[in-house]
Amino acid sequence: MSFDFDPKHFVSNLTSRPGVYRMYGEGELLYVGKAKNLKNRVSSYFRATGLTTKTMALVSRIDHIEITVTKSETEALLLEQTLIKQHRPPYNILLRDDKSYPYILLSHHQHPALLFRRGNKSKEGKLYGPFPSGVAVKESLTTLQKVFKVRPCEDSVYSNRSRPCLQYQIKRCSGPCVGMINDEQYAEDVRHARLFLEGKSQELTAEITAKMTAAAQEMEFERAAELRDQMVQLKHVQEQQHVYGQSGDADVIAALIQPGGLCVHVMLVRQGKVIGSKSYYPKMPLEINEGELLSSFIAQTYLGGAHELPKSLILSHGLEDGDAIGDAITDTTGKRIEIVWNVRGQRARWLELARLNAEQGLQARLTDKRNHFSRITALQKVLGFKEPPTHMECFDISHSSGEATVASCVVFGAEGPDKKRYRSFNIEGIEPGDDYAAMKQALTRRYKRVKEGELDAPDVLLIDGGKGQLKQAQDVLAELGLVDIFLLGVAKGDTRKPGLETLYIGSKEDEVVLPPDSAALHLIQHIRDEAHRFAVKSHRRRRDKKRRHSALESIPGIGPKRRKDLLTAFGGMQELLAASEEDIAKVHGIGAKKAQEIYLHLHKS
Repeated sequence: MSFDFDPKHFVSNLTSRPGVYRMYGEGELLYVGKAKNLKNRVSSYFRATGLTTKTMALVSRIDHIEITVTKSETEALLLEQTLIKQHRPPYNILLRDDKSYPYILLSHHQHPALLFRRGNKSKEGKLYGPFPSGVAVKESLTTLQKVFKVRPCEDSVYSNRSRPCLQYQIKRCSGPCVGMINDEQYAEDVRHARLFLEGKSQELTAEITAKMTAAAQEMEFERAAELRDQMVQLKHVQEQQHVYGQSGDADVIAALIQPGGLCVHVMLVRQGKVIGSKSYYPKMPLEINEGELLSSFIAQTYLGGAHELPKSLILSHGLEDGDAIGDAITDTTGKRIEIVWNVRGQRARWLELARLNAEQGLQARLTDKRNHFSRITALQKVLGFKEPPTHMECFDISHSSGEATVASCVVFGAEGPDKKRYRSFNIEGIEPGDDYAAMKQALTRRYKRVKEGELDAPDVLLIDGGKGQLKQAQDVLAELGLVDIFLLGVAKGDTRKPGLETLYIGSKEDEVVLPPDSAALHLIQHIRDEAHRFAVKSHRRRRDKKRRHSALESIPGIGPKRRKDLLTAFGGMQELLAASEEDIAKVHGIGAKKAQEIYLHLHKS
């Protein structure tokens, strides 16, 4: 059995964050696109109707899609254009070069102007940008003209004015062309505009805020609203663009180790721009930590000079042998490279983005049908099955010191996690903290329905928790007569390190320890961790709901008004619990009989 690319399955596990997607066919990059919501955008290519002929031709060739997550849609647009210029995919229509990016120009002149320009070179003055679109520049210029009143006209218009133009009349220019403002005051406005464009805008923001407050105090609400809108527009212009920094030439490398897989994500930054990224999934023993993984990766990638060397390597984790690796790179390439991991500012934002992409990449790999099938096949060999298991269930227990105990049941099918079939069980009537009793109750409730034919029986029932929990499962299945369900127990082992788990195949006496790089072990760890994640999530939801619930709400005849009166009279729930029946009866609207009911309910334990 083999799997082709399944767009429905791929999209179901895709993030809803903004980012860039790259579509491949037979190893060739076909198309690069941006998205505000990757899940919605990518799924639109695979809808049943409404596609153009060209789009259908593209979709028919896709056998692989890669994504890069960004912090905002703006960053996605900028990275998209960088990748299009770099790779020139055949299905991208607009192949723009650097001159397509719009900038704001502050001209060299006695009375400088703020103007729209394309391209990153100009002798007319100082350029600021790039901006994501021409519309963004024009909106920004409008905002700047409102705030600073720096002239928006070309020099040819400026030099031929004999009276103020419309821009002066609508208060978007201070009229330097006809002497409506003196040179010193205009120079101050230009200085403020320059500071803002350079990002040094704290004092400007404080000034606008003060003006807005003063306008509100003087009952000039319309003016205050205008200033408020200016603040919003200024913040929009100031939006940090993580993909496009001021400068930088680095490879940003994030390592991630999770049960079931490893990922090293490399993000290439050149001249302050992210020009691409790639995820690697090395096969290594899972006992290795992130620093050791990075050391091995850097040594294999950068020693010898086969890989382009940046000025810096920015790492997600520290290296014990960082100095030695740096010296080795210098010896083999003749270049000194900076290796850092404790970073701040723009570098920290790049590193955060690399970490995010490592997480998304590993998650996508773990849920990929082709990878999942190879792991199921490996598990089939370990268990001695004739066919790969296509229905696996795993249970786990979660609680906080016995409070709000919840059992989870996760289901894995032939294509990976089947989240629509996940279930959680609120456990009641057991001794707090008794995980064995909780497991027995959850299994009994689940498999009674299997016995009655309401649910399909799984091929494999995976129990996390060792011999004790496995015994509970054996007893429940024996009691219900479900002898055909294969039991698989997993315990963390003596060292409790991922990769060194002990498996109990069929019974607690048949112990097996798989090698850390086993695909079957990776699948078991993935199922177990998914059961744990879902149990913790369900428990927290139940616990938080319970803690938000007032004990007074379950007393018949005590509505919102009486609850409020009781809590107001005593100052809180603790004080009410400490009150006597007589004290409660004194509250307005509460008689002796109702006071007795309230007291008995609060102290029923």
